[in-house]
Amino acid sequence: MKAIAYLQFNGQAEEALNFYETALHARVKKVNFGVLPPDSSAPLTEDEQNMIMESSVEFEKNIIMISDVLPSMQAVTGEVAQGTNVIISIIDGDPESNKQYFENLSKDGTIIMPISSVPWSSSFGMLIDRFGVMWKFNSDASTFLDRLIN
Repeated sequence: MKAIAYLQFNGQAEEALNFYETALHARVKKVNFGVLPPDSSAPLTEDEQNMIMESSVEFEKNIIMISDVLPSMQAVTGEVAQGTNVIISIIDGDPESNKQYFENLSKDGTIIMPISSVPWSSSFGMLIDRFGVMWKFNSDASTFLDRLIN
């Protein structure tokens, strides 16, 4: 399990990835929202399908993860704005540990997405703790990108 910085964007993730790839001499892995099976209850526009769902910037044994936040998600998470687009992401943890930390951090906070199994992770959830810090849990963050890219 690791805690890493996770940068969120409002449609500029691809541009940010290109910048950080060059600036940090990094290796970039990325997946667009279009790789997910269509959901008839929440259809994505073509622009949204091309937005970055999950990505990693790997350099000098470090990782920064980056994604765009869909407009429909911003209705729940709040608008993505410069200066408020950094969250703490807990990646590659086992589902039981994720659940325990998630429950502890959500006390007196706001659960955005309850921790559960989703198509891209066996344990995924998002919350804002009582101090206003956003946390994202993804037990399969590294393997998800590798599985779809390789």
